[in-house]
Amino acid sequence: MRILVTGGAGFIGSNIADAYVADGHEVMVIDNLSSGKQENVPSAARFVLCDVTSDTAVEAVRTFRPEILNHHAAQIDVRSSVKDPQFDAQVNILGSIRLLEAARQYGVRKFLFASSGGAGYGEQERFPADESHPVRPVSPYGAAKMAVELYMNYFRAQYGLEYTALRYANVYGPRQDSHGEAGVVAIFAERLLRNQTAIVNGDGEQTRDFVYVGDVVRANVSALDRGDGKSINIGTGVETNINTVFRILRDLSGSRQEEIHGPGMPGEQRRSCLENLMASIELGWYPETPLEEGLARTLEFFREKIKNTGTW
Repeated sequence: MRILVTGGAGFIGSNIADAYVADGHEVMVIDNLSSGKQENVPSAARFVLCDVTSDTAVEAVRTFRPEILNHHAAQIDVRSSVKDPQFDAQVNILGSIRLLEAARQYGVRKFLFASSGGAGYGEQERFPADESHPVRPVSPYGAAKMAVELYMNYFRAQYGLEYTALRYANVYGPRQDSHGEAGVVAIFAERLLRNQTAIVNGDGEQTRDFVYVGDVVRANVSALDRGDGKSINIGTGVETNINTVFRILRDLSGSRQEEIHGPGMPGEQRRSCLENLMASIELGWYPETPLEEGLARTLEFFREKIKNTGTW
């Protein structure tokens, strides 16, 4: 089938695009390369350089006529969303509505959306959180993700445009950006391999639900024809604190760095963990990659990246 992947040059989107191409689908990627890299785009996929808020993105939907629109492009920096909620909404809400309108107009069968469990639920009442947990985002980024889910429900009810929202836990793995507000795994991996200081924010006892990108890809493959009309958690159901992640990566990398703690991040969630029972029922999905194995694969990716760029 024809699948358009927005943000398909980025960390998660490019891994998904690879899988769709490998499965024999016809794929188009649109990305503005603000954080993605064109070399991440599969060679067999068509590539259009544009922003999701642009007329070019709508034209891409019109000309390609995808059956599935997989929407991963986003303003992903939570702190930036706090500093500039209007810009965050312009990209993450209005850009998504623009794509939903194009999907409705040009015959898209289903809209897949990269949502957020941690940012959507906010400070959790129960652990792990299932999909019935109250939605109380504490950032404009999280609010935007939940808003788009509501718009998708409207487009389904009004126009019959099918959707599945995948509420991600903390995704990590190869191609993750280690600069800016990136995932802690990528930051630690690259800094430890370069013999640079890796700082643990706060006491390091804050927990996250770390899910490997390869497992997230499988959820996006399954959601092509399953999970209609649902918002589904994609996580492991296991809490891991940041100190543990640092120690595993340090041991795997051969570093001898001691733990160095810096100030905590203002407004950072203390705990986050997602139940995945609905994913098992609706998508036939369950995380397959143990944390240590996923961290080892991620570390190997960064080791090769550093070796190939010659910047040890």
